Amino acid sequence: MIEAARSLGARLNSSPVLLLTLAMLFWGGNTIAGRLAIGEVSPMVIVFLRWIIVAALMGALMRGRLADEWPLARPHLPAMIAMSLFGFVGFNILFYIAAYYTSAINLGIIQGSMPALVLAGTVLVFRARVKLLQLAGILVTIAGVALVAAQGNFANLATLKINPGDGIMLIASLFYAGYTLALRNRPKLSGLVFFTLLSIISAVASVPAVIYEVAAGAAVWPGLTGWAIVLFIALFPSLLAQIYFMRGVELIGPGRAGVFINLVPIFSAILAVVLLGEPFRWHHAVALVLVLGGIWLSERKNAGPLQ
Repeated sequence: MIEAARSLGARLNSSPVLLLTLAMLFWGGNTIAGRLAIGEVSPMVIVFLRWIIVAALMGALMRGRLADEWPLARPHLPAMIAMSLFGFVGFNILFYIAAYYTSAINLGIIQGSMPALVLAGTVLVFRARVKLLQLAGILVTIAGVALVAAQGNFANLATLKINPGDGIMLIASLFYAGYTLALRNRPKLSGLVFFTLLSIISAVASVPAVIYEVAAGAAVWPGLTGWAIVLFIALFPSLLAQIYFMRGVELIGPGRAGVFINLVPIFSAILAVVLLGEPFRWHHAVALVLVLGGIWLSERKNAGPLQ
């Protein structure tokens, strides 16, 4: 039994497709958890508790290796703080705030814009050459996200009638795209030690946010249902999904790994309809086609470079 578990773990650790697919499933589940958390636990409290739990678990498991690799990590501490603030704390705070104002389906579809954002960032930051079909893919993906933000009516964009939750989710996606790009040049630490340090930094960085929420009288601390939601978020979207995504980026790079994020809107839509009973409207279907079609265009190998 133990040998079989080790073999399965080794196989999983070497399969970027399986790692990234599971990570996207867990992140799709996070959109459901974000909606279920409304009234059960407030956004800053969720972020604070999720990273406290993850930091405690990883810190206990990786204590020895943290000490061994700390000399390698210390020079990169400012970069890791920035990655934690944008990719873990900032993204999650905005995500759970957005969940108060928009549907789980919308959260997932807008989160699906990340591959296009990562591709655009690769061009801007790393001066990668963009291909014609990649450019087309970015534009098609943006059209899909805009359709969701406009609630199926592009006239709403002209009059700025946009659900605030959709706008907040788009900003959150920009934050995580930046984090994904930064993974390309992350410190040469073992993946688990690197993630442990990010989770510890995130736990500390989330303290001011929860203090602000308490001072504003908006904090909602979890009861039994709230704790179940928090534990799910801590163990699956926070712990396993982050580790799997980081390993996937390590195996195939941020550009190709970012493409898998297009699975998030699919998983989110299925789970939202099945578990939350959310209506799946025509503009959701069109937006999904545009987002996924944009990703497909971006990944075409025979696209000519843009001169």
